[in-house]
Amino acid sequence: MQITVLGAGAGGTAVAFDCASHGHDVRLFDFEQFPDNIARIAEAGGIHADGDISGFGPISYAGHDIDAAMQGAELIYVVGPAYSTEPFGQAVAGKLVAGQTVIVTPGSCGGALAFKRAAGLDVDDDSIRVAETSTLHYAVRLTEPGCIRVFLKLKAGNLLAALPGKHTGAILDLVSDVYSSMEPAGSVLQTSLQNANPIIHPAVTLSNAARIEMTGGDFLFYEEGVSDSVGRLIQALDMERIAIGEKLGITVLPDPEIGMEQGYMLEANYGSAYREAPGFKGIAAQPRLDHRYLNEDVGYGLVFMSMLGDQVGVETIAIDSVINVASIVMDRDYRAEALRTPETLGIAGRSVEELSAL
Repeated sequence: MQITVLGAGAGGTAVAFDCASHGHDVRLFDFEQFPDNIARIAEAGGIHADGDISGFGPISYAGHDIDAAMQGAELIYVVGPAYSTEPFGQAVAGKLVAGQTVIVTPGSCGGALAFKRAAGLDVDDDSIRVAETSTLHYAVRLTEPGCIRVFLKLKAGNLLAALPGKHTGAILDLVSDVYSSMEPAGSVLQTSLQNANPIIHPAVTLSNAARIEMTGGDFLFYEEGVSDSVGRLIQALDMERIAIGEKLGITVLPDPEIGMEQGYMLEANYGSAYREAPGFKGIAAQPRLDHRYLNEDVGYGLVFMSMLGDQVGVETIAIDSVINVASIVMDRDYRAEALRTPETLGIAGRSVEELSAL
């Protein structure tokens, strides 16, 4: 199959490697402001990986020409942080053709909706099938340009939903050789709410703010950054996320529970389970507070959850508190920025029943 991967960060590189290792013809694109990894992959003709999946994956094209990257594409993966989804959608606007499938991974709260709007597609247009996943399928880091270390490829617990949902099963079949453990979700709101990054990253980051600033992140984010009290903050956020799901008739699993399914964690609690999680071993803290763990996971994730809670009538006291503290610490108003909200996704004003039918 001809596969195009948009995004050459650690996640996109892992997706490209894994698909190429399964015999697919893979093309990799990123914008010109991110040249190093693309250049090394183009020079080497592929990607080197070690860890849970390993070897060399040949890549047919790695570069900054979107037309060359999209040549012959049957399946397109959009891989990156939330703030990359709209730029990638804009880059392919007018270039998508009927019969193609696009998967935003991870969806990062409304990724399929955001991509469709940026690419100029109607929410209900299914001539081009668009889906999203609840999380990235890997715990992965770039060790150097062209090389990745895969700490874990998920064994379970990654949900996929199409928009509209009638195509979910067919898309799962399409990717089953590479992602046999991918599971169907009821809707893109289920995949969005099941994404736990906004629940974990801001809580740990704010609780360790002085440590990050004073040491440049010279500690292990989970093993040394999640005390039992930090775990209680994660749990408070998680309970509000789950309550929003319940109001929508969506099952959102507690993060430690799905973490055990995925293979990250060994026990279902909000303290030692993170510190001792095999899937989180050795992951360093970020070097500064000005990082996606706040800018993305608060600005896109928690703000979206808070406003969705308002829309369906669920109080989000803990989520709102973290948004407020993060805004003070970073001297920016994440809520006012409205980077991803029901309004920007085109679902504001919809009733619970209408949201559930997405």
